[in-house]
Amino acid sequence: MAKAKTEIELDDEDFVEEDDAPEADPSLNTKASLTKRRLIDNYLEERRLQKQLSDYDFDL
Repeated sequence: MAKAKTEIELDDEDFVEEDDAPEADPSLNTKASLTKRRLIDNYLEERRLQKQLSDYDFDL
């Protein structure tokens, strides 16, 4: 069996070096963090209120 050699052409455009990579905008990261924090705070507040409601014995 004859093994055929194939040439692989690689263009420099196919690779992104670290220097060429766009840097993340710190304001977007901060905004995402604040949004996540608000969601967590809202969830914890809802759980706290649900627990307080369950502590009361309602007879309707």
